Amino acid sequence: MGWMDETLEFADATSVGTPNNTTVNVGDIIDTEALGRDLGNGQPLYLVVGVDTLVESGGAATVRFKLASDATTTIAVDGTQSEHITSDSIAVATLVAGYQFIATLPQGSQAYERYLAFQVEEDAGQALTAGNVNAFITAFPPTNWKSYADNQK
Repeated sequence: MGWMDETLEFADATSVGTPNNTTVNVGDIIDTEALGRDLGNGQPLYLVVGVDTLVESGGAATVRFKLASDATTTIAVDGTQSEHITSDSIAVATLVAGYQFIATLPQGSQAYERYLAFQVEEDAGQALTAGNVNAFITAFPPTNWKSYADNQK
């Protein structure tokens, strides 16, 4: 079992917002300078996204999860941000509590800007209306990860 480092946590049961053919930043921004800028120090890291409560929309929405970076804490959502991970489009009907998306962070020549953000993009023109996610970076990809409320056993 591994522990999660809160300094690498973007979202903890955080709303996915209401994107409609747009991208939104979800949760906290991570300052890579505070982490020493060398993400993983040569070791693989993983973006883990877990659906905490059912993601819903007014229609047949599809969602993409992204890891992006930018030079300022106001991470762009217009395509000018550096995108490091972009999931395939995921049908909102798939995004039930317990759903997980795990991706390996690119290493090597990948140029991360100073600030990292977790982003949600709705790309089918159907606004999201509900849903909460957990998103974080870890060195230990979970196999049977489960989110618990704070201070619970």
